[in-house]
Amino acid sequence: MNAKIKVIIFFLLALSIWSACNSNIYQQGEWLYNTNCANCHMEDGTGLGTNIPPLAGADYLALYKNQLACIIRYGIKDTIIVNGKTYSQAMAGHAKLTETEITNIINYIHQAWGNELPPISLVEVTEQLKNCK
Repeated sequence: MNAKIKVIIFFLLALSIWSACNSNIYQQGEWLYNTNCANCHMEDGTGLGTNIPPLAGADYLALYKNQLACIIRYGIKDTIIVNGKTYSQAMAGHAKLTETEITNIINYIHQAWGNELPPISLVEVTEQLKNCK
């Protein structure tokens, strides 16, 4: 095999490895969000008018970060305030989601749509779920 072909093959392999390493690390969370949450909170996280609160740019995510896992698993019936607006529509929980799936959803939401919140660990989600009220 001539040297040019070897160099081309090397660069193609390096490019494919680099692409695989730089894939969306939140891909599972995005898929889980789109499957379980987007029908109400919308694919772009903007919510649904005055009925369903937004997740994109939502101050609630940072203010109540220790309750997010519980809300995803068990839902919420309380009135909440997100970005200064009041929402009273009950949210159904997703009791069948695993702790890992909930972690992936939260981490996707934390970085999607311009949100810049730190990732949460599986250990933190497990602790949150142990302390749900």
